[in-house]
Amino acid sequence: MTDRIKINRVKNVLERTDYPQPRTDAAAEFDDVTLIFADGEANLGELIAQANRETFNSADDLSTELNNVMPIEAVGEPGQSDGDA
Repeated sequence: MTDRIKINRVKNVLERTDYPQPRTDAAAEFDDVTLIFADGEANLGELIAQANRETFNSADDLSTELNNVMPIEAVGEPGQSDGDA
C-alpha cells in the first residue's frame, strides 16, 4: 500500500529506518511514499535517488538533503512571492 503524506510530515517517515543508510537503499525503501505538496506531489523514493550524497547518517541528514532536490511545488502556496511588494 502506498503512503501519501504531506511534506511537513516527511521527517516522521524518514525516522522509520535505520541509519547509516546508502542512498540506493533509502530510495528503494521509500519508493512507496508519495509526498503531497502545496501544488502537486512527488515520489519520495525518486527524490531520494536524485540526492547528491551516497550515504545518509540520520533522518535529519536525509531530510536536509531532500530540501536540495524538492521541486518548486513543494514550497509555499502557488503563486506566492517571498519578495517585497
